[in-house]
Amino acid sequence: MFLDNDFPKILGAELYRPHPAYICEMAVEPVVVHDFTSQPGQTVQLDRYKFWGNPGTKDSRERISDQTIGTANSRNITKEKVLVVLNEYTGPADPGDPTQPSTFKIARETLVTAQRLLLDTGNLNMFHQSIGSLTLLDDYRRWRDRVFIDELAKAEAQGPSSDEQGGYYFAGGKIKNASGQVDYTTAEYQAQVQQFSIATDLLNVVKQIRKRNVPTFADGMYRCICDPTFMMHLRRDEDFREIARYSGNPGQGMYMANPMMPNNTSFYMGPQAGQGYFLAGEPVMPTGVQFEGVKFFESTNFPMKTQLAQLGTGTDDPGTGNFEVAQGYFFGPQSVGVGIGGPNAQVLINNNDDFSRFIILIWQLYAGFEVLNKNFITTAFSFVRDDGTIVT
Repeated sequence: MFLDNDFPKILGAELYRPHPAYICEMAVEPVVVHDFTSQPGQTVQLDRYKFWGNPGTKDSRERISDQTIGTANSRNITKEKVLVVLNEYTGPADPGDPTQPSTFKIARETLVTAQRLLLDTGNLNMFHQSIGSLTLLDDYRRWRDRVFIDELAKAEAQGPSSDEQGGYYFAGGKIKNASGQVDYTTAEYQAQVQQFSIATDLLNVVKQIRKRNVPTFADGMYRCICDPTFMMHLRRDEDFREIARYSGNPGQGMYMANPMMPNNTSFYMGPQAGQGYFLAGEPVMPTGVQFEGVKFFESTNFPMKTQLAQLGTGTDDPGTGNFEVAQGYFFGPQSVGVGIGGPNAQVLINNNDDFSRFIILIWQLYAGFEVLNKNFITTAFSFVRDDGTIVT
């Protein structure tokens, strides 16, 4: 009987390999707690830390020699417990119904041929291409990447973002009315106020995040994951476009170098510009674009979103309706938490193999995902539609 016990291990190991097309988890840097004994239905505890607030003045912290410091008013670490319920997740999904499970089936002869290729060349990427298992790996990576986008999106329920709380931010600083509609006048629509602007909107979003005392990542930056249309709106600004030309090399910020070096040069020079890199030499993860205290990462995995809005009231204006919006999520560290149970992500083999003619596989994960600090997140939106006068 033919049964390759090593194949699921080889394929399962690839689930942990980052891929440059799916950068959300790398950008978010979630808080992760792994309890090997926990199973679906059980909980994993994550901690949501908070700051003490007003630090007081210099004089308020001054002590005199005969003053007793030890008092009953001691303070503890300010944190809240977040219990994340573990669930079982599997893939791939049924092609006709994404909510229903499916399997990945490989003919034995295909695998045998690919095994010879793997043995001869030692090229894992070619091995997975040969048997088509790249589709199973892509299914897991794409799903997990989307999970982090969806968790960040939950901050929109907080209401409008401000200096005190996280939430949504519509271009022009607009706020939803009682019916959930965002309104722009004809003059604002013709001036493209409904589209995210560097000069006004970005500076305001960053100011709000800083006023909320949201901590930065280790590189001193906040981060933003945005879809291609949102990035296009940002790149209309000449200063941003100039910086974005040289993303991926240490020619930004404090790491001044030759700005003409090609993308991902920092991979060969060390991770000093925040490059995610691996000793094996691949994959090389995107470094992002640093601008105005934010490191921007572009993702093609955002779901489509529409928003009820009024774009002008004139006869030539779109009027009221549901219009597509581009998304850009700004955040600091500890925004999202992940609880993991059991053996973490793995590839499992089905013994019902039609007399060893096929190998049938799924990926499986026991995990729970939860947004930890909605006040650390601003979900920004930029309307895709404009009056047609912009030359991109």
